[in-house]
Amino acid sequence: MQALIDAVKAAGIKALSFQGKVEAEDKSDGSPVTLADKAAHDILMAALKDSGYPVLSEEGSHTPWSERQHWQTFWLVDPLDGTKEFLAGRPDFTINVALIKGSEPVLGLVYVPATDHLYVGEKGKGAYLDVAGQRRVISVNPDGKPPVVVASRSHPAPELADWLDKVGEHNLLNRGSSLKFCAIAEGSAQLYPRFNPTMMWDTAAAQAVLEAAGGQVLTLDGAPLGYRRENLRNGGFIATASVSLLP
Repeated sequence: MQALIDAVKAAGIKALSFQGKVEAEDKSDGSPVTLADKAAHDILMAALKDSGYPVLSEEGSHTPWSERQHWQTFWLVDPLDGTKEFLAGRPDFTINVALIKGSEPVLGLVYVPATDHLYVGEKGKGAYLDVAGQRRVISVNPDGKPPVVVASRSHPAPELADWLDKVGEHNLLNRGSSLKFCAIAEGSAQLYPRFNPTMMWDTAAAQAVLEAAGGQVLTLDGAPLGYRRENLRNGGFIATASVSLLP
């Protein structure tokens, strides 16, 4: 675990060193990528290559389903989540590493280089936040009244307004990257609805943190968001401190 933490932090520090100094280029899907994404990817791949498990990274070659369908355990990596926030000079970008067993994220690390916050969650062991070496256990707070709803700053969805009407009284907080999940995991928010597309590597690590902290991530059909599938793109989902909060 410590080697993994060291690698995630090293990737984050390297990415942070590029902020304000690089421009983005567009990938084939239209999403931005920078030298910071690629440098962080290289550090994480070097750290994980001898783990015994295959790695699926946003910035690596994407193994076809014909091979991935046989993976029982694998790493799912987003070397820099929140590239738009990164390019805008904001602190809401993260380094995400998840371990997937079957279809479930069982270990997640989410590192925030700009603030030196590290969120770690492991199935059956709980979740914690490490700030500059000081750790504290975190858990969800389903009793926020009114509930705090976190939403994407860079990817607003037209469906959000109708959904919020169903929730009723609430406070809305805009955050970037996977920190929306982490806000629920540490108890400062209760709900995160997502209607716009995301990719598997965007959500897996923070989902592991949130679930270890007592929360859930459900598809719009009410099923757990899983990762053993051909399509790398997620459908809509709701992250929540408790299903009792869902409208």
